[in-house]
Amino acid sequence: MPGHTHLFIPGPTNIPEQVRQAMNLPMEDMRSPRYPDLILPLFADVKKVFKNEAGRVFIYPSSGTGAWEAAMTNVLSPGDRVLMSRFGQFSHLWVDMAERLGFDVHCIDVDWGTGVPVELYAEQLAADTAHKIKAVFVTHNETATGVTSDVAAVRAALDACRHPALLFVDGVSSIGSIDFRQDEWGVDCAVSGSQKGFMLPAGLGFLSVSQKALAASKSARHMRCYFAFEDMIKANDTGYFPYTPPTQLLRGLRASLDLMFEEGLENIFARHHRLANGVRAAIRAWRLKLCATEPKWQSDTVSAIRVPEGTDAAKVIQHAYRAYNTSLGTGLSKVAGKVFRIGHLGALNEVMVLGALSAVELTLLDCGVAIEPGSGVGAAIEQFRSAATIATTKAA
Repeated sequence: MPGHTHLFIPGPTNIPEQVRQAMNLPMEDMRSPRYPDLILPLFADVKKVFKNEAGRVFIYPSSGTGAWEAAMTNVLSPGDRVLMSRFGQFSHLWVDMAERLGFDVHCIDVDWGTGVPVELYAEQLAADTAHKIKAVFVTHNETATGVTSDVAAVRAALDACRHPALLFVDGVSSIGSIDFRQDEWGVDCAVSGSQKGFMLPAGLGFLSVSQKALAASKSARHMRCYFAFEDMIKANDTGYFPYTPPTQLLRGLRASLDLMFEEGLENIFARHHRLANGVRAAIRAWRLKLCATEPKWQSDTVSAIRVPEGTDAAKVIQHAYRAYNTSLGTGLSKVAGKVFRIGHLGALNEVMVLGALSAVELTLLDCGVAIEPGSGVGAAIEQFRSAATIATTKAA
């Protein structure tokens, strides 16, 4: 089909032209005397995105999954008890990794469509008077179900019972798009990846750590090599890496950070909330439901939309791709065939979102779903116009 292929999955996201051009350069010497001029400011600026002033960040040539493993193997020891919860495919994968790495995992399973069970965490932490739990894990944004959890509330639960456990956060599909405050929330290890809010191809794993986590790493006994903090720190402090870095991705990271700071982090968070509200208005107009069971769980970066009984979401996704050159996110594991996902994060604006909603309307109608043509797009337009009016009034 002529025209662009439209990408509306929750990662990898659309790459701005400035970032693409920044990566389109000849290979360079990653040991040159000038290389630290690129690298050292990158570390400082990635810290700003995490809102981490006191700790440090590591940038690994990996996906976010590599940064997950780096966090656990550097800071914890085999057999350490960890408190986790499972409510979607990605929180499940984190649990699976912890079990395979030999930790004593206490996992609380809750309904898919809900998020981290803060009250149950609080009960477990209060009962753990011997402080056997060494780390508490929070999936900030569950990409599979479009659910965002309350990290600050988990920190409050830890503080309420004066529990010393480390706080780990998976922010792969939230950091850089949804408000995240590492220092304020007392997060010890925060993980993200380049292919979501950072608007890059996959290939960089970000791990932002507190001083408490760095101190814990000195006595942690888990085996590590490629991800070892000590090797990274020794090289990073001089502006280099202990192995060959992905130089073009790092040049792209410089361009993406420049764009993020030009817009401003708070403006980015507000834009994502505004776009998500437009998508949610469309879903209501179609009389469909989100996988997120309550408004408090609704994500500003991805909406997982339940299809009506008798409709196969996988066929909806396939039809959107084949008929309208539009990629929508698929349902994973327990929600496979039951939901399709619209990713609304990264380099995105209102017109692009309206294009996604138009493609979804065409697809749903073609697949026999009883919706009114134009209803979702119209509802989103009204939502965006309302938000623009409010913003103009505030500015005036």
